[in-house]
Amino acid sequence: MKSIVLGYPRIGANRELKKIIEKYWRGDATEDEFLNVGRQIKSENWKLQHDLGVDLISSNDFSLYDQVLDMCTTLGCIPQRFEHLDGLDQYFAMARGLQNKEVDVTAMEMTKWFDTNYHYIVPEFTSETKFPLNPDKILGEIKEAKKFGIQTKPVIIGPVTFLLLGKEKEDGFNRLDLLSSLLPCYQELLELIASEGVEFVQIDEPILAKDLSREEQLAIKKSYSFFANNSTKLKIILANYFDCYGANLNLALDLPVQVLHLDLVRCRLQLDDILAHPLFNGNKILSLGLVDGRNIWKNDYEQSLRLVEKAKEKLDSSQIWIGTSCSLLHSPVNLELESNNEKIPNEVKQWLAFAEQKLGEVIDLTTLANGEEGGIILERLSDNKRVHSLKRSSKLVHNGEVKKRLENLQESDSQRKSPFTQRQLEQRNHLRLPLYPTTTIGSFPQTKEVRIQRRKFKKNELSSKAYDEFLFNETHEAIKFQEAIGLDVLVHGEFERNDMVEYFGEHLSGFAFTQFGWVQSYGTRCVKPPIIYGDVSRPKPMTVKWSSVAQSLTKKHVKGMLTGPVTILQWSFVRNDQPRSATCNQIALAIRDEVCDLEKAGIKIIQIDEPAIREGLPLRKEDWATYLNWAIKAFRISASGVDDSTQIHTHMCYSEFNDIIDDIAEMDADVITIETSRSEMELLQAFVDFKYPNEIGPGVYDIHSPRVPTTEEIENLLERASELLPIENIWVNPDCGLKTRDWPETKLALENMVRAAQKLRQKQLQSV
Repeated sequence: MKSIVLGYPRIGANRELKKIIEKYWRGDATEDEFLNVGRQIKSENWKLQHDLGVDLISSNDFSLYDQVLDMCTTLGCIPQRFEHLDGLDQYFAMARGLQNKEVDVTAMEMTKWFDTNYHYIVPEFTSETKFPLNPDKILGEIKEAKKFGIQTKPVIIGPVTFLLLGKEKEDGFNRLDLLSSLLPCYQELLELIASEGVEFVQIDEPILAKDLSREEQLAIKKSYSFFANNSTKLKIILANYFDCYGANLNLALDLPVQVLHLDLVRCRLQLDDILAHPLFNGNKILSLGLVDGRNIWKNDYEQSLRLVEKAKEKLDSSQIWIGTSCSLLHSPVNLELESNNEKIPNEVKQWLAFAEQKLGEVIDLTTLANGEEGGIILERLSDNKRVHSLKRSSKLVHNGEVKKRLENLQESDSQRKSPFTQRQLEQRNHLRLPLYPTTTIGSFPQTKEVRIQRRKFKKNELSSKAYDEFLFNETHEAIKFQEAIGLDVLVHGEFERNDMVEYFGEHLSGFAFTQFGWVQSYGTRCVKPPIIYGDVSRPKPMTVKWSSVAQSLTKKHVKGMLTGPVTILQWSFVRNDQPRSATCNQIALAIRDEVCDLEKAGIKIIQIDEPAIREGLPLRKEDWATYLNWAIKAFRISASGVDDSTQIHTHMCYSEFNDIIDDIAEMDADVITIETSRSEMELLQAFVDFKYPNEIGPGVYDIHSPRVPTTEEIENLLERASELLPIENIWVNPDCGLKTRDWPETKLALENMVRAAQKLRQKQLQSV
């Protein structure tokens, strides 16, 4: 049996890639310095896997920003507005836009990679799209690895997944119409890869984990038949992950590929289905994805080996590979860096495995499955059994009071006192806001000074009093700025918060926190997901202090800012010993307590962010209803403890809403804010078609780009929204929080945003 790893984290153990890219963007690092760091990360990743004994090591799993963006450049799929640029200028402009004296181009859209918290750049297609191949990156990495004596398996995104993850930018054609012109480009790429002496290529088609139409299934069949008919000696590993093949299983088994990869973490039962399937006669290698690429819990060797034994009953050992369920992109890099971290209880620490440790698990399982039962490997198996036994009985995990509160939940706990139409009247009478009320999504720039002071405080180098004085001054300045430019609903800026999930986890029981558990969210944006290891509760208020301080500094309304239960769940590493719905409801009750305390403190507008509602949606529609039922209910539990006059906002970003719009309406938030600027209000159409009854803030400022939108751009977007929605229901806001932006661009953009709203108000007055 061979060992296989589908991909490895590319940011570096200490976020070296993020740091050098941002230095390069600032002009503080040369292109050579920047690219050398990338080369160093790649070589370390390859050597680590090689030295541990991984048989099939990936190349082209590294990216300077995003793997889908890389595929766009490899296939020459460059939108016209970027064609006058080249090299890294073009690459990063596609990812994040570019604005200077000579150039002003908007970025490509960005959305979630299946049901993960990773964001990819959305390919853009027209009927005239051509695919001039640029294989330099892929071939270059194969050659780089060879210098260390390592033959890799390149990873490329499959043609149908690439097309279906993209978007048509003109009416009247289907992006699958481009397949015939795309396949020769892929075939040329495969031939070039084969010419480098490569034996296996990994073609990722995770679209096979979704419901596919007959046309889409035929596109898959056409693609791999095309590759087979123009055959090289290259062997194809067809990689599907994040769910089983489902209704696409017959198709997958019939494809002329040599290896079929199965995600046996997300869909353990598919192994039985395949082994019993009449189309499966042992003519393919099965790559068993046993080690979880998306969570941080140590693999249960006994459970995994039972699956291997089941495969061995039908297959020769040479037809079985053992590996990760998906790329380890979604895992932190190295648990050993947490050896001195007191925020993870030692008992919990022994339950964990990060990417480097997961490599060891793959090797251990392969060794055990091959029957190599030496003293060391048997000792590891025994230790693995002991750890899982201790975890199941740990007193750290279970809290009787939390479980009892969950059992006592009533249907009324998820219902507001009155319907929205009645609440809206009370809120308008109480809040007295103008047409097109302006606000932000919550956070303001986390400057270097803010980060330094927080770090000093956490290291006990700064007293609580001194830190509070610093935070007060930052909050005061933020309030003064917002008042000066004329924002209508203010925020306190969140200067005390490190991350919108991590901050709340630090104030809840049942959570542990890493120091170096960074995971890439998009580009240079990295997050440290908390670890939910036990029952969740709120020992004391989390946000009331600084919201109250901000409200005391102004006569305008200040929003209380919270992260919702589904997003805290989705953006954490979640315990795997109880249903996710139960954990989510525990978090919902904790957030409900906070909402009620904010209201008691005089905060009459409270935002509960839920950007991950859509992200958590199962990949197959047959599973949607179950998920949406508990996810929407959890939000409502968190929001329904307040009076009608208290206005509840929620925020969602970088998701498609068309197919779950009725469920979003069921959240019953008084105001929802969404991302719409990159799509030029396209995402708003779902709310219009549904006749969404509540108030809505379509984002008018793309905060993931450094460019500053003009007043005219924002005014045009708002006029477009005004043609689609009742103007009395429209809010004006950026797409998302402003934490990652710099103050100069933030101030200019918000000034333009307020000015645009004021101009629309004036136009409305003149038309009356």
